[in-house]
Amino acid sequence: MRPGAGPSESAGPRAAGGAPLPLEGIRVLDLSRLLPGGFCSLLLADYGADVLKVEDTGMGDYVRWAPPYHEGVEESARSALFLALNRNKTSMRINLKEERGREVLLRLVREHDVVLESFRPGVLDRLGVGYDVMREVNPAIVYCAITGYGQDGPLRDRAGHDVNYLGLVGLLGLTGEADGPPVQAAGQIADLGGGALMAAFGILAALRERDRSGEGQLVDVSMADGALSWLAMNAARYLADGEVPERGGESLAGALVCYRPYQCADGWVTLGALEPKFWKAWCEGVGRDDLIEQQLAGPGTDAHAEVQAIFRGRTREEWAAFAGEHDCCLEPVLDLDEALGSDLVRARGMVVELDQPGAEGPVRLLGAPVKLSRTPADTDRLPGPGLGEHTEAVLRDAGYDEGQIADLLQSGAVGARPSGARGSFLS
Repeated sequence: MRPGAGPSESAGPRAAGGAPLPLEGIRVLDLSRLLPGGFCSLLLADYGADVLKVEDTGMGDYVRWAPPYHEGVEESARSALFLALNRNKTSMRINLKEERGREVLLRLVREHDVVLESFRPGVLDRLGVGYDVMREVNPAIVYCAITGYGQDGPLRDRAGHDVNYLGLVGLLGLTGEADGPPVQAAGQIADLGGGALMAAFGILAALRERDRSGEGQLVDVSMADGALSWLAMNAARYLADGEVPERGGESLAGALVCYRPYQCADGWVTLGALEPKFWKAWCEGVGRDDLIEQQLAGPGTDAHAEVQAIFRGRTREEWAAFAGEHDCCLEPVLDLDEALGSDLVRARGMVVELDQPGAEGPVRLLGAPVKLSRTPADTDRLPGPGLGEHTEAVLRDAGYDEGQIADLLQSGAVGARPSGARGSFLS
């Protein structure tokens, strides 16, 4: 039974209708902090994996202390960012600088399927609990390490963040207008797309292979590698013809009048009329058949100026109505509040309301992005855990008796739920 599970949960996580969730029975030790590892294990947890956050005996996962906060929720769990990444997980605290703390971790490794970590390469090796040691105690362990630049290579020990990875792999340099600076995306492409999603895929691939071989393996996820893979089409063209693309010069990044954002009378819209039929539909819809032959014209041309003027002549609402009449891949650019309140997001269940102890009403979070027809994700099995909330329950589940648990707590090898815990996101 999952630590802290009630009697109704003893059969394991269930999907709507009573079917087991797809990842039921997979046990994950998540040693990661912040966004990439947290989002990876969130995906696994929402689809039924038993995810145990292994946090240090200090402030734990830094994202616990990132504002804004939910009033009434325990201090170490009230960060909105923390709750967004850590529903359906449990938490314990282990001091890996203490020998007995490392012994506890390895005891847990024996009973788990996956270890997820996001330290720089070699950190856990220096502590004496790296992949080789874990593999000795559990040859079937799938060990996933998310790093900036991978387990080898010239930058393996370099610190970095999302913007650094995007800059180094060429993605940032291609984003923006030709005569303007590189433009950072609002979402963390390298952290999430290059790290979290690649890690979740790698873990599931390694687990599937383990079904055949019985052996685990190391899953080496570099956020730089993962972000570079997002340039699959751009890189393919360069590797084929050797022509170096320039910012604003890529077909799908601003080089074509048919595929760009445009300012309208009261905001912005996007036109994605890449196929000739969609461009033709737009041109005919605005009464400008003469522009049909200018689909591949670029910014700064007379055709571009004409299209800009046409878009400025109508509001977003008028263009939305136009899109309903003319099938031409045209949609408004929404602010975040508009997007989260839209009919699309509501219909797709992409904002959910979850119970969080102490909160003044339900906590609203993003929902699960992958929809399974028989065994959909369950986003509300467990609330975001307090720091070390499940330490003692996890130790009991691992076979420690009450005297041993008290001794471990007293020695500082593990930590229980602290009272009045405080921290700083920037510590």
